This record gives sequence, C-alpha cells and structure tokens, in this order.
Amino acid sequence: MFFALPGQTVRGKSVILVDDVITTGATASDAVRALREAGAARVYVLALARTPAKSRPPKWG
Repeated sequence: MFFALPGQTVRGKSVILVDDVITTGATASDAVRALREAGAARVYVLALARTPAKSRPPKWG
C-alpha cells in the first residue's frame, strides 16, 4: 500500500520511480496509482531487471 506523504506534493509534476527488480509489476503498479491519485502528471518506471514472463505451452492443432 502506497500513499503520498502529507504536506508533500507531486501535483502536475513528472515522477521517475526507480526499482531494482520488477517481478509481477504489482508493486510498481500500486506505486504509480498512488502517485497519479496524488496528482502526478506523468510517472515513469525504471528498473534494473525484471523476471522473465512465464512462457505458455504451445497450442497443438
């Protein structure tokens, strides 16, 4: 759960969110949502690494 600190404002600003690893993206998504609700104009997410997407088994005929 993320929220903007009282007295701090991001309204109308662009924000860069830096994370070390993104696995499912849920944490980054929640943080972006909180920043947007606090009024951020744009939110960019940068990460050093991410886990590979789960591959699906091939569909046969």
